[in-house]
Amino acid sequence: MAEAVRAHTHDVVIVGGGHNALVAAAYLARAGRSVTVMERLDHVGGAAVSERPWAGVDARLSRYSYLVSLLPRRIIDDLGLSIELLRRRYSSYTPLPGDPSRGILVDTGDAEATAASFLRATGDPDEAARFGALYERIAPVAKRLFPTVTEPLARREDVRRLVGDDDLWDDLFEKPLGGMLRAALDTDIARGIALTDGLIGTFSSADDDSLRQNRCFLYHVIGGGTGDWDVPVGGMGRVTAELERAAREAGAELRTGAAVVAVSPGGEVELAGGEILRGRVVLSGVGRRVLDGLMDAGGAASIPADRPEGAQVKVNMLLTRLPRLRDENVAPEAAFAGTFHINETMTQLDAAYETAAGGGIPHPLPAEIYCHSLTDPSILGPELQASGAQTLTLFGLHVPHRIVADADPDAIRAELLRAAQASLDAVLAEPIADVIYRAPDGSPCIEAKTTADLERELGMIGGDIFHGSLSWPWAGDDEPLDTPAQRWGVATEHPAILLCGSSARRGGAVSGLGGHNAAMAALELLAAADA
Repeated sequence: MAEAVRAHTHDVVIVGGGHNALVAAAYLARAGRSVTVMERLDHVGGAAVSERPWAGVDARLSRYSYLVSLLPRRIIDDLGLSIELLRRRYSSYTPLPGDPSRGILVDTGDAEATAASFLRATGDPDEAARFGALYERIAPVAKRLFPTVTEPLARREDVRRLVGDDDLWDDLFEKPLGGMLRAALDTDIARGIALTDGLIGTFSSADDDSLRQNRCFLYHVIGGGTGDWDVPVGGMGRVTAELERAAREAGAELRTGAAVVAVSPGGEVELAGGEILRGRVVLSGVGRRVLDGLMDAGGAASIPADRPEGAQVKVNMLLTRLPRLRDENVAPEAAFAGTFHINETMTQLDAAYETAAGGGIPHPLPAEIYCHSLTDPSILGPELQASGAQTLTLFGLHVPHRIVADADPDAIRAELLRAAQASLDAVLAEPIADVIYRAPDGSPCIEAKTTADLERELGMIGGDIFHGSLSWPWAGDDEPLDTPAQRWGVATEHPAILLCGSSARRGGAVSGLGGHNAAMAALELLAAADA
């Protein structure tokens, strides 16, 4: 890597083959640029894949990422993607932790039923209206802000004017989220339903002065301009498959089993085995901390990124049928079709944070669940569909990587699985174990994925699904925006090295935004160099 750079082999070399890398490759190749993607695994897609976790069982689960909200229609249309996203009628169901025979079912198709559900669970005839008013107040932010994420970064003050509501700006972007939720809602359970959107994969509390929870909340409520989270038909692997098709058909080269071991500031990318590619521009689809390691291996000084820390456990299940609820007013088919909140009142969420911050596993474990197969049965084979089988995905909160990092992997996975099952059983009319499907070899179809598993299997440092702390989707008023990379929020200290994954500004979740914005910056750089 020390020798002088000779002729470039490609216009763009992309390190890592996640969904953002595929988006970038498709845009660049469609623009006539030579581009190659280097992926160390034997398949592309990163966390946005569908897999069969259990041998002999015809169920294709979105094993890691599982819902879509932030993928803009512009990217789908620009790349000609054949992706069907289904809207869920039921937004959420939340059983009352102290009395799970009552719960709140938010039915987007029936406002009266939603209000009656709030009344049964809380005894407050006005809480449903308050809950609706909170999201009506936030709705203009989503409508106005989401279209900007596929444009060059706007300045903070320009975005503030775009929002057009100084009080809302202060509540949402200047002060900890807990204050706004307490002012808007009167009950612990309703406050918790709202707060969970600020805690997905984010280790924070309602009143954290860092505002990590506010940034996470923002990304969860602006997707698509509405904040709706949709089910990808065919599973998350369908999204990746379409991106792979678009990239290949445009002429991009996608290489799997190609592990990158070093990257130089000048655009040299060294693979295991010694092969060197030379890009006029290099895009990094891996996390910023991973890129730092590759740059150091290539002899390049860089500003080290903070070590990311994920904060979740994911449990994938296949059931013989949906379990019975203690709440006789709600059908399981409605409760599990949306987001099923378990032990997630605001008080419980903050208490769980304190427990985890002290190194313990929260009991009860706050979690949320949904059933992909209720909305999209195509992920199950015909026999499973006919039998009434259903998938279930549980996402447990407040399990920071510090708890699992140094633990025995099998032991901590088993302990977290027990905690997740206990939390779920607390609100069901029967143990979840009684309805777990069994594979042909007799083993139960249930698995837990910890942050350590994500670090080992997908290279996500600390198991952080966002590759680091989420950022506000704008530039500071005094931030330099002199280069294409700076304007698009994809800059590193090295002009020829750009971020194209979740580490990019406005990155995070299955959105394609990092890939789109890096491609736009790269095209500007290449055009200027050619001029």
